[in-house]
Amino acid sequence: MILRPSFPYSLYLVISEKDCLGKDILEVAERSILGGVDIIQLREKNTSTEDFLRKAFALKEITDKYNIPLIINDHFEVAEKIGSAGIHVGNNDRSPSSLRNETFFKDKMIGYSIEYLSQLESINTEVSDYLGISPIFSTDTKKDTVTEWGLEGLSKIRSLTDKPLVAIGNINSSNAASIIKAGADALAVVSAICGAKDPEKSAYEIKNEIVK
Repeated sequence: MILRPSFPYSLYLVISEKDCLGKDILEVAERSILGGVDIIQLREKNTSTEDFLRKAFALKEITDKYNIPLIINDHFEVAEKIGSAGIHVGNNDRSPSSLRNETFFKDKMIGYSIEYLSQLESINTEVSDYLGISPIFSTDTKKDTVTEWGLEGLSKIRSLTDKPLVAIGNINSSNAASIIKAGADALAVVSAICGAKDPEKSAYEIKNEIVK
């Protein structure tokens, strides 16, 4: 029996200033870590590299303080400049296989979004550390996705790959347990934590559903 690679981060926060709905992004990040978030991805669309860098450096101070990995969404220059733990890319970004050829990313964590089953057979999946199953349920925070996988789709992917699976898309404390049961190794959460009145409490409640 082949052992699946372990992915020790069960609650994965995907954060952006916009999704924090006016709250301080750094405060939301810190509170979420205190509530049980294990890993954070900074996803900033439609912003300058300079602005992205500024946020990334500030956020990395917090993630370093708690020894939490910081992943950068898409932007390989920002990932390299701040010395991030890794990068997450989709179909329209630099491919995982080309990133692996860069010195910086050789040993860094690379996440890859799966929108088609055919992607599971690719070199990009092979060289990635985990797969983002996007979205499990459709969501307003990401409108450019192709397939709404649902629990059945997630189970199907689980049967086809040994890679760690990170589910994302409209995840909250009420559906967290069922998504883990369907085969996810980790839950990536956006609105349910970033948009919550109390991000720490929300993170705690979701983490509780994962580990119970």
